[in-house]
Amino acid sequence: MNKYEELANYIFPDISETIADLEKRYPKRNLSSGAEVTRFAPSPTGFLHLGSLFTSLVAHKVAKDTNGVFYLRLEDTDTKREIEGSGEELVRQLSYFDVAPEEGYLGNHDVGDYGPYRQSEREHIYRVCIKELMLKGRAYPCFCSAQELEETREIQEANKEIPGYYGDYAICRTIEPSEALIRIKNGDPYVIRFRSMGNHNNKVVFHDEIRGDISIAENDMDIVIMKSDGLPTYHFAHAVDDHFMRTTTVIRGEEWISSAPIHIELFDTLGFARPKYAHLPVIMKLDNGNKRKLSKRKDPEASVSHFIEGGYPAESLKAYLMSIANSNFEEWTAENHCYDLDKFTFSFDKMSLDGVLFDQDKLNFFSKEVIALFTAEDFYDRLVKWSKDYDEVLYKHLVANKELSIKALNIERGGEKARKDFTCYKDVYPLIGFFYNDRYAEIVKDGYPFNEKFSKEVIKDLLIDFANSNDYTLANDVWFNSVKELGIRHNFAESNKIFKQNPDTYLGHVGDVAEIIRVALVGAKNSPNLHCVLQILGKEEVDRRVKLVIDYLK
Repeated sequence: MNKYEELANYIFPDISETIADLEKRYPKRNLSSGAEVTRFAPSPTGFLHLGSLFTSLVAHKVAKDTNGVFYLRLEDTDTKREIEGSGEELVRQLSYFDVAPEEGYLGNHDVGDYGPYRQSEREHIYRVCIKELMLKGRAYPCFCSAQELEETREIQEANKEIPGYYGDYAICRTIEPSEALIRIKNGDPYVIRFRSMGNHNNKVVFHDEIRGDISIAENDMDIVIMKSDGLPTYHFAHAVDDHFMRTTTVIRGEEWISSAPIHIELFDTLGFARPKYAHLPVIMKLDNGNKRKLSKRKDPEASVSHFIEGGYPAESLKAYLMSIANSNFEEWTAENHCYDLDKFTFSFDKMSLDGVLFDQDKLNFFSKEVIALFTAEDFYDRLVKWSKDYDEVLYKHLVANKELSIKALNIERGGEKARKDFTCYKDVYPLIGFFYNDRYAEIVKDGYPFNEKFSKEVIKDLLIDFANSNDYTLANDVWFNSVKELGIRHNFAESNKIFKQNPDTYLGHVGDVAEIIRVALVGAKNSPNLHCVLQILGKEEVDRRVKLVIDYLK
């Protein structure tokens, strides 16, 4: 019996398995050559961050492109910070963006052969590995109190030294196992630390799929690997899980680069093959001229729910994030008129090395382009689904007026010059609400915004003539000529050019005529194509609205 065995057996009396046994239980995956196994490993401590969606999107894409596996592991060992229900919400939001995994923690159940996928349910696996480290002398109990650790930190700061538990400051490192056993039997509280063999003056080199070879100081910290509650810390649990879930590439934010030496030493000490790493650029925000990370407290766009509630199609936010991920994505979309990420070839080589600024204008551009490609029927179905949760008024109108709504959404849809005035689903009701009679009544209840340079008599006469002469069978170009003729009959020039040449001769020009008709039928000076509006409203409703205007002007 080595000097660590009695201590290890006392702390872990229930553990008889070894790492070799775990290797058999969780064998290498049977995948084709080149297949990547990636993961998203959130903590259930709040909403899905935009940066987390970015990470998930890239990890999902890498796995899908290589016929590999993308899985979700819930890192829920920090019980003090866990928010009930947030794990399920994370999965729901990933599903909205179609990047939910087919393996792992899926909300209320697990799917896959490498679980459990909640870290809180994997305690036995961690204890097996920690016991083996202790038997090798690479883990030990630490009895330092929080007060002692704080005093050590203050001394280190005063001496301008790196804070942490290492070297001469790692006072429990030299305690003999026999003494440690006595203290534990006496009931002294403790944690278990990893015994690092690193030297901060030496360098460890690892390859990053985005940044190439990275040389960084070795880890020399004796980090806590098991807390006093028996649960592991993040650093230790993730190394064990990535190995036994057979992750091939760890995709995460660049803020984790500084932790890589700890993780590498853990992998090497446990006898695990190192995974590949890809550290993604962080999404930043410009604040008073300075770049900073998106803040959960300050920035609504930090939360993915902000975009879901705002009615951004999943494809638009994914396209925007992919434009951050690969510098050639925008060029590819322009050439292919497509935003289907499945058809785009992703490459780590095309990825930026620096943090990128969140660009609302670019997101809006992508969203308009994406929505313009929807068929009217698809757009309608998406709106019904979204508005049921986020816009009760729009939902009721859509359901009660399906045919009318689809016609309204179909105005100038498709073709090379497709209508692109919808940025998100929230824009729809303000832009097409006038088609619904009750909304039209709300819009005009306080009057009509006619140009004040035209008298009531001029407006009334023109609208009466319009109602009596308008031909609903005419094509758009021919119909607009009839509007010119209507204007000429009421002393309006047939073009703005002619009007400018002889401003004293005419009341206005054909654009003014169209505006008067638009204001009467829509209640505003702007609307979709006026000819289409007439076709959708129909003669009966147009006549009704014209009569309302005439009665108003009397």
